[in-house]
Amino acid sequence: MLRRGFVILVITLLLIATVVSVWALWRAQPVGVASNPAEQAKAILAGAAMGPLQPQQKALYQRLEQRLQNNPDDCEAQLLKALLLFQVDRLDDAIVMLRDLTKKVPKFQLAHLVYGDLLVARFERLERLGGADLIAGLKSDQNDEQVEDLRREAQARLQGYLNLLQDKKIPAAFIALDTTIKYALLVDKSTNRLYVFRNSGVGLPPQLVDDYYVVLGQEPGNKYRTGDLKTPSGVYFVTGHIEDDELPIKYGSGAFPVNYPNVFDHHLQKTGHGIWLHGTHKTLYSRPPRDTEGCIALTNEELLRIGRYIEPGVTPVVISGDVEWVTSSQWLDRNVELQAMLENWRSSWENIDLPNYLGSYSQDFWSDKHDLTSWKSYKSRVLRQKTNQSIALRGISLFGYPRQGSEGRNMVVATFLQQYTSNNFNGDMQKKLYLVNENRNWKILYEGK
Repeated sequence: MLRRGFVILVITLLLIATVVSVWALWRAQPVGVASNPAEQAKAILAGAAMGPLQPQQKALYQRLEQRLQNNPDDCEAQLLKALLLFQVDRLDDAIVMLRDLTKKVPKFQLAHLVYGDLLVARFERLERLGGADLIAGLKSDQNDEQVEDLRREAQARLQGYLNLLQDKKIPAAFIALDTTIKYALLVDKSTNRLYVFRNSGVGLPPQLVDDYYVVLGQEPGNKYRTGDLKTPSGVYFVTGHIEDDELPIKYGSGAFPVNYPNVFDHHLQKTGHGIWLHGTHKTLYSRPPRDTEGCIALTNEELLRIGRYIEPGVTPVVISGDVEWVTSSQWLDRNVELQAMLENWRSSWENIDLPNYLGSYSQDFWSDKHDLTSWKSYKSRVLRQKTNQSIALRGISLFGYPRQGSEGRNMVVATFLQQYTSNNFNGDMQKKLYLVNENRNWKILYEGK
């Protein structure tokens, strides 16, 4: 009994040490006006009481309130709202909110530690990491690393929210979406955020409907090799769904595989496989921002929620090192420009205008069997046998390729149904083009099924 009591005492003291460490995170920096979401997140997490909400914090508070109206079980919104309540001297309200949250989601470690921190704040002002005399001798490297993980998670969650409060409009990743695509997913690796956009229809920009904190690969940057622990950047599609009872416990409530490596990844000779959107180990609620082997992980509850937006074989997932946002006029200009390029390619092909048609291809063009020289020879030979042909492109989708994944090139992926009839051949096929901007002109870099 004595040994058990001693163990309980040590565990309790270690928890207090961790609580104090999280408090030290908040007290480490003065609150001020920050110019970007990352700095704003740091300022809010500094935690110094600031009286009435400043405009940026007020906008964040309003967004959190809206989130909670839409989904009262949004644990992240409850946690961040409690932080803001504490910041405006509403400590008791913040404590009540976190008490309820930790009861509802007992595995949410970050919420537990923030809750404990606020309880300590009732009695003393803790100015530094491990500042309480009681636990001064109980610090360890393991505890410090756990606190640092929680610090990164809190920073990523808050920065992801603040990022949406900037003057951002439309993601350049979704230039046009075919009507068969109901929703499209966008992952911003720079903010550990996954955005869900709803297709608003032909000629209209997509609308943001949901967003989530996500966990990424342990190493930053773009994936190139098996085992490099990086999350890839590129345009991908969900290929299926794996139920949780078919997976090890570490994948949580299920998984949605994506088609990494795609055709462009193969062209760059990238290796690796098994990039999934999946849940969290069932003994945990969430994980630090960089903690997977390259996959994208959500909480188990949020993976189930996101499943309602996903249709395997249809839903695109664009993973970007740093999302490019554009205004509505920029989005429309890009849409019109690319649609015009595709129409010029289609009409010159249909009318057997060889110079214009073959001029649509990049000097770096490749397909499964051809480079530009052999492609020109092949197409010239085929078109000489045509007396008439009709070509239609149906259901065009256009996806801006992330610069991190395209080796810095301005690139777009076009997908559509190609309906073809001629004097000696008829057939429909799903086609994919990779388009690249060269000297302000769009050219076809790749063509294939």
